[in-house]
Amino acid sequence: MPRYLWRGSYTTEGLKGLLEEGGTARKAAVEQLVEALNGKLEAFYYAFGEDDLYVVFEAPDNISAAAGALLSAASGAVRGATIVLLTPEEVDEAAKKSPTYRPPGA
Repeated sequence: MPRYLWRGSYTTEGLKGLLEEGGTARKAAVEQLVEALNGKLEAFYYAFGEDDLYVVFEAPDNISAAAGALLSAASGAVRGATIVLLTPEEVDEAAKKSPTYRPPGA
């Protein structure tokens, strides 16, 4: 099953909700969302810096991952980005492909 990294930053309203509910309750809510998409939560971390949290999860496909991202963005409580993760074996397969390519101006 494909893996994804989601990184997010809370809005002011989202931070108020986090302070009210607590960190473990928000993790449980994210886990519930991922499971509703037939996926599996692998890791959930809060962080200092530009992003407030990092989530690694499995989902059946890009459409399912996008559905979760759209739903969380529509809440207005968090802004984020979803990154598709590749295994080393997938990179090996990609490196073996030899498509033709003409760079701009060549």
